[in-house]
Amino acid sequence: MSASEDEEAIRVSASRPRLPSSVPPRYGPGSEPPYEPAHDLLRGRTVLVTAAAGSGIGFATARRCAEEGAVVAISDRHERRLAEAAAELEKLTGRTPLAVPCDVTAEDDVRRLFAAVTERFGGLDVLVNNAGLGGTAALVDMTDAQWSTVLDVTLNGTFRCTRAALRHMRERGAGVIVNNASVLGWRAQAGQAHYAAAKAGVMALTRCAAVEAAEFGVRVNAVAPSLAMHANLAKVTSDELLAELTAREAFGRAAQPWEVANAIVFLASGYSSYLTGEVVSVSSQHP
Repeated sequence: MSASEDEEAIRVSASRPRLPSSVPPRYGPGSEPPYEPAHDLLRGRTVLVTAAAGSGIGFATARRCAEEGAVVAISDRHERRLAEAAAELEKLTGRTPLAVPCDVTAEDDVRRLFAAVTERFGGLDVLVNNAGLGGTAALVDMTDAQWSTVLDVTLNGTFRCTRAALRHMRERGAGVIVNNASVLGWRAQAGQAHYAAAKAGVMALTRCAAVEAAEFGVRVNAVAPSLAMHANLAKVTSDELLAELTAREAFGRAAQPWEVANAIVFLASGYSSYLTGEVVSVSSQHP
């Protein structure tokens, strides 16, 4: 390299913007980033999260939405766990959520849920369809009841709540729906035919609903997590399967539920205003 080239390289390097000292370091395989502080992304919005009891993605999403300034409503079919989740959210965020018991397989329950939310808050800005049901069964041994139960909660429940939300949002001319799909909607896994079919259906429902809802200003997107570790998942999943699923991830670890919640908040916020009909993989297992 000549002297003039050296000088030019130095000049270009000096002109590049430098990262401020507050920028966090990169986190490599196996390491977990710290909990991201809130940025008021949902200030003044009303958000409903289904299946928000427990310690999984639903609860993490309700918490994150409240931290981002939203007025939050939560639902779950387990009334005791729902009450416990509401109390924990109030403790963590200082905000008391509206808690409405709801079984998404029952249309009357779904109607009561949306009526309660819209009556209390005067409207609904964001719906997060988190309700889903898993299970493991070989297809050759799977009963009609096993198949139908998973499909009714995971796919039909998402349909019922999406329909209810769209009927309200259509009148307002605005709104956002975020569905919780799964990488199993893309890839195969033994023992998961019912769940994979349901989640693939959620992806298709997301795309079709987005096309229909665009004309009245409503966006519909989905996230597709793989392995988001929480207490209940650890109880019902073998160590061998957890190790196998973890090994498939680029970061060599499971996601934390709040990391999936962050992606949901992004899709619910104005930062994704031109995004609709998309399924965002919160995993490295995108096809």
